Amino acid sequence: MSTSKFKLTGRERWRLKKWYNVITPQAFGSITIATTPSDEPWKLLGRVVETTLYDLTGDITQVHVHLRFQIVRIDGDNAYTIFKGHELARDYIRSLTRRKSSKITAIFNVTTKDGYIVRPTVMVWTTYRCGTSQRHAIRKIVMDLVTKIASEKTFDEFAVGMVFGDFNQAIFNEAKKIYPIRKVEFAKSKLIAIPTPSGPRKAVVIAKPGLTEAVFG
Repeated sequence: MSTSKFKLTGRERWRLKKWYNVITPQAFGSITIATTPSDEPWKLLGRVVETTLYDLTGDITQVHVHLRFQIVRIDGDNAYTIFKGHELARDYIRSLTRRKSSKITAIFNVTTKDGYIVRPTVMVWTTYRCGTSQRHAIRKIVMDLVTKIASEKTFDEFAVGMVFGDFNQAIFNEAKKIYPIRKVEFAKSKLIAIPTPSGPRKAVVIAKPGLTEAVFG
């Protein structure tokens, strides 16, 4: 008598999956931003969920701010996240760029007070087109000031400040000493490394069977 292995159909496998609530970090309100299915909790570790700041605040003027959160811990039906980075919508960036003016971009790494390494992309738009030396001077001011701000803030404080534009005015005030400034924005950010007892580790989640909390490496 022949035998055959029992196989689940795609629909049956889907029904066996459990749904988990994806929750933002406390600094972003501990809000459920999505539900996601998985047949094993550890398979959720490292998954990145995207949303907008509008979805968190209900403020339609913040719809252009896109946020990324990465799942790092599973507890019951909840999947808890860490801030992974953000990016402003391309259409919004294009709307700020005008003829006969300059856009100065600074991309660099900073370290927060609690040891997280973050890579912000800061953009400055001048009122009129400026020269090369002025662009270099403004970029240096941006890098020096943001590095100082990060060193005085925890990772959560720095992430929230970037997303909500809390540091933009301070940068504006310093940069305008070099040349008239029209706008300053943290256009993008990315979490690069997290602190561990043995030193900074790359913010890459390693998910293994049986784990309910992320291992970074």
